[in-house]
Amino acid sequence: MTDPVPDLAHRSAEHPPVQGRYWPPGKPHSLTLPHVGVMHNLRTTAERYPERVALWFYGRELTYGDLHDQATRLAGHLAAQGVGKGDRVLVWLQNSPAWVTAAFACWQLGAVVVPLAPMLQARELAFFLQDAGIKVGVVGGELYEKAKQAGLGHAVVANIMAGTVPQQAGVSLPDGLDVQPELHEGDVTLERALRSLPAPAEHVTAQDLGIIFYTSGTTGLPKGCAHTHSSMQANVFGASVWVDGTVEDVFLAALPYFHVTGFINSLMTAVAGGGKVVVMSRWDRDTARELIRDHQVTVWTNTPAMLIDLMSSPAFQASDLKSLRSVTGGGASLPAAVGQRLLDITGIFFLEGYGLSETMAQSHSNPKGRQKLQCLGIPLFNVDSRVIDIETGAELPPGQIGEIVIHGPQVMREYWNRPEETAQAFTEIGGRRFLKTGDLGYMDEEGYFFFTDRLKRMVNVSGLKVWPAEVENKLHAHPAIQEACVISVPDERSGERARALIVLKPGMQASAGEIESWAREQMATYKVPRDYQFVPSLPRSPTGKVAWRPLQEQARAELAAGQTQG
Repeated sequence: MTDPVPDLAHRSAEHPPVQGRYWPPGKPHSLTLPHVGVMHNLRTTAERYPERVALWFYGRELTYGDLHDQATRLAGHLAAQGVGKGDRVLVWLQNSPAWVTAAFACWQLGAVVVPLAPMLQARELAFFLQDAGIKVGVVGGELYEKAKQAGLGHAVVANIMAGTVPQQAGVSLPDGLDVQPELHEGDVTLERALRSLPAPAEHVTAQDLGIIFYTSGTTGLPKGCAHTHSSMQANVFGASVWVDGTVEDVFLAALPYFHVTGFINSLMTAVAGGGKVVVMSRWDRDTARELIRDHQVTVWTNTPAMLIDLMSSPAFQASDLKSLRSVTGGGASLPAAVGQRLLDITGIFFLEGYGLSETMAQSHSNPKGRQKLQCLGIPLFNVDSRVIDIETGAELPPGQIGEIVIHGPQVMREYWNRPEETAQAFTEIGGRRFLKTGDLGYMDEEGYFFFTDRLKRMVNVSGLKVWPAEVENKLHAHPAIQEACVISVPDERSGERARALIVLKPGMQASAGEIESWAREQMATYKVPRDYQFVPSLPRSPTGKVAWRPLQEQARAELAAGQTQG
């Protein structure tokens, strides 16, 4: 039923191995990728399907013709502010037509999009503005004052809910986003910027830089994954082929566009193929359920936490999901019981995948028709992935645990302005450059990859990465905290949550609630620990570093024992 695969032992730098004993029948083992920038995708789709709805947003509709026109007009305004090829531009918005327009406006000029999470505080944003050298941005009205406090120069300000009508939406509108602030001198509304004359297209090649996705560093300093148009295109087209995409597809965009998975699978793939995108600004399980049902959504990429939340709604019915042809996701393993329930009541088999910000979302995925639960899947088109010994770098045979490494067209070019960290992130095997993921796992005899643990400290909160060192750095600034250690513990809803072990300064007092309230003003909400324990001291390694791993293992063992007794 499936295509045979050559023996993995016969490797060649010129002809990378097709890995996995199973491959979806009828699919090519490799893809020929475009040699153009991603703005070419929108331009082509707008010429092919000018009247087709590109984006549906709480009752508002934007056709591909209109989207292309607005993007080129916004590009005209940005060009007048001095934005040109290679310049970094902030896109700081919730999912919305404004987000999409802003990104493609940048690419019309050959500029580099820097998308950031709307949950950031002003002091956090200031770092990114400085690190990426950003002077111009497109921001949401509700975020505008924070952007100015952080030092953003020229701002195009979007009230993303303008023009939406609850009666036309058919679902509840998200709160707090219908904001049109008073602007500082020189800044403009998005509506005014869209009255500019269209900017001509800059010559952009596949090797030009197109976007920088920031991921927090293990040492606490965020670092930007710099991607070219080529690494974007690899997954834009690969994702579509993998799920048998067509122009008639309807996508639900529930994942945020500032995250690689939502960006690729719920926006860029749709634009390249001419599909319709039903856009959600914020997650709401019943809104998602109603939108899937009412818009006959066919493709939905999510996180296991979203799927669990939706299926736990008292209003959920299996018939709500009957239009779905493909349900894919990642960020965390889907519990086997949940995957089985989804299959039993809907007939849908969840396609779990694996990827990183460094790989522009997916590098592995389960093949349709031969999925394995709680499995990363097999390497995708043109991807060579292996498991190596963490000490020697030698490749390990199936069944042995080591670090997962990846070579493929979707791998980032570099960490922005971080040459030393870039060098540390890669290794060479057989003359080829492999990304070291920092994830431990193994490959089974059939070529499927499985995750077992992490080499790097990280908390995976509903698919969003939280780096303990960054959170600890923030907590150490609290006047009552002498020392803090952040560890990862399991969470039924979000997969994992951050637990903070706190040592208070002598004579000082603070409650968990007080520290959490303070922390919410210092960092993005998803980074704030929800779980606090006060301890007299923290254990240390022989070199004097806090021994976080034994603390984490002990906490997980205690939680597991409690569940067993319960």
